[in-house]
Amino acid sequence: MEYRKFGKQYVIRLEKGEEVVSSIKDLCEKENVKLGSLSGIGAVNKVTAGLFKTKEKKYVSKTYEEDMEIVSLSGNVSCMNGETYLHFHISVANEAGEVRGGHLTEACISATGELVLTEIEGTVDREYSGEIGLNLFKF
Repeated sequence: MEYRKFGKQYVIRLEKGEEVVSSIKDLCEKENVKLGSLSGIGAVNKVTAGLFKTKEKKYVSKTYEEDMEIVSLSGNVSCMNGETYLHFHISVANEAGEVRGGHLTEACISATGELVLTEIEGTVDREYSGEIGLNLFKF
């Protein structure tokens, strides 16, 4: 990963073989980013994404392994119990034009990833909601 900081924004290039979520977590910890938003595009060959089943209060995920373009990558950075907490969603398209996506668990770069992380001044923590079954923003 290479990046440059411009004001409160980080322009990031992920390299072939790098994993998106862990790379962004490493950057946030290194640069002490506690709150922010992420957007990006690129090419991947493995993605694990899914959705939250509200009735069961659990995530279900699928892994796709093929050449895919990131149509959209977005999400936020916050904290939970003093640790970096990432919440990203992704949409990817394969050669046939089929789009898949959801809550991002893992994405492996196959060519390059071009991302912009915008740091927001302040902190927002998260707290588990037993009613919802998710870690929600805590203000």
